[in-house]
Amino acid sequence: MQKINILLGLILLSACAGNSGKKKNDTTEKDTLNKMVLIPAGSFFMGADDSTGTADEYPKHKVDVASFWMDEHEVTNEEFARFVEATGYVTTAEQPVSKAELLASLPPGSPEPDSSTLASMMAPGALVFTPPDHKVPFNDISQWWSFVPGTSWKHPEGPSSNINNRGKEPVTQVSWLDAQAFAKWAGKRLPTEAEWEYAARGGLSGQLYPWGNEALTSGRPKANTWNGNFPYHNTQTDGYTGLAPVKSYQPNGYKLYDMSGNVWEWCDDWYDANYYIQGEKGVRNPTGPATAFDPDDPGQAKRVIRGGSFMCSDEYCRGYRVSARMKSTPESGLSNLGFRCVRSAGQK
Repeated sequence: MQKINILLGLILLSACAGNSGKKKNDTTEKDTLNKMVLIPAGSFFMGADDSTGTADEYPKHKVDVASFWMDEHEVTNEEFARFVEATGYVTTAEQPVSKAELLASLPPGSPEPDSSTLASMMAPGALVFTPPDHKVPFNDISQWWSFVPGTSWKHPEGPSSNINNRGKEPVTQVSWLDAQAFAKWAGKRLPTEAEWEYAARGGLSGQLYPWGNEALTSGRPKANTWNGNFPYHNTQTDGYTGLAPVKSYQPNGYKLYDMSGNVWEWCDDWYDANYYIQGEKGVRNPTGPATAFDPDDPGQAKRVIRGGSFMCSDEYCRGYRVSARMKSTPESGLSNLGFRCVRSAGQK
């Protein structure tokens, strides 16, 4: 996923500095608003369970995972607000971008933008989902993503929006750096990609979704995804057009909520499209590749995100499958990207 600057007509990745934010103190405190669930140790086959996966989901391979604790739901606005209140943390999206950082993020050979364009691009902000009212080509994501100055976790749809009465919704517009800072404060960490998929499967084997193989559109609503025609028509079959409060749907076999849909979730790992091909098989507690590689954007290092979001649909993005992989730059903030935390079993 990329930061789109529609003023230039270029696709940019977020250019904010790798700054973990400003804090009043480094006190580690416990997040008491999110119950943690013990995930038992075990082995599973990681990767696509059928032929519908993308290339980076193959080959399927055996992985051993030690027991760990995981947040039962995605970190919410009220949880993140407590963190900010306790620490004074300033998120990536709330920080301005320097001219040097911005120019360094442009594709090689790009002309320097004019002064007015530079000013708008350097302002604090993030990417906002701005759906059109008509059919658009899927190969042009600028049709539904816009960089909006003033966007942040407190104003997730732009400066005129807020999170009043939305405390139970997952926090969004948080970068990987922000998620790491929260996890450290809470005495937790981000899950590895292997831990995340193992937990998402909920003890099931060879199944496409956290609930099994039943189609997303069959039976009762199972997750918050896009119903209808993406990105211009949402039938709200699952009850929501955008974010849903956490725990709005049934949990998986491990009693984890929203492991499919609602928001993508940051993982600790670097993203490498070839990791499954090159990686050692049968490993215990893999932590991902040493470096990142995205063949679609080789100039930018990205982190893994998992789980799909309210924007995923059968016709566009089937990211709600347990094996589906996605990626984003560590500085990125998005309308459909959040996180949950884990803790090693011995730390509970």
